Amino acid sequence: MIGLWYEDHAVGQAASLGSHTFTRDEIVAFAQKYDPQPFHLDEAAAAKSIFGGLVASGWHTVSVSMRLLVDGRRGQHQAAAAKGEAPPPLGLGRGVRDLRWTAPVKVGDTIAYSLRVESMREIRRPGWGLIGMRISGVNQGGREVCAFTLFGLAARRSG
Repeated sequence: MIGLWYEDHAVGQAASLGSHTFTRDEIVAFAQKYDPQPFHLDEAAAAKSIFGGLVASGWHTVSVSMRLLVDGRRGQHQAAAAKGEAPPPLGLGRGVRDLRWTAPVKVGDTIAYSLRVESMREIRRPGWGLIGMRISGVNQGGREVCAFTLFGLAARRSG
């Protein structure tokens, strides 16, 4: 994971967010609650679909990436506090651009998520900077399954 402060980042910097294996039960549970399309819910219907089998919702795949990102940041905050350092205030998301689902995620697929800093800029709000990060998920075969650019505020050390 990249550091916590705006100044810890640099364009081109990359980091792993971790990985996740998608199970049948969680694919169906997510779909029942948020994306109840037949190819996410029912094996027989999914077998007749363009996918040829049960697949995770695209929203599920990107939600997992956010969970891994937040868990990583939380761990960094806890590590800083354990050293007696004051972690920065949490930033907030400013939007997403260019969201793509490029391949289906099937039962048993393990997706490795990573991020790469694409842009950084100062903003009018004192004490904060805006960072654009490309987040992507790649399956066990090396194929990208999802990607998007997340823009978020990060606190500056200089205040």
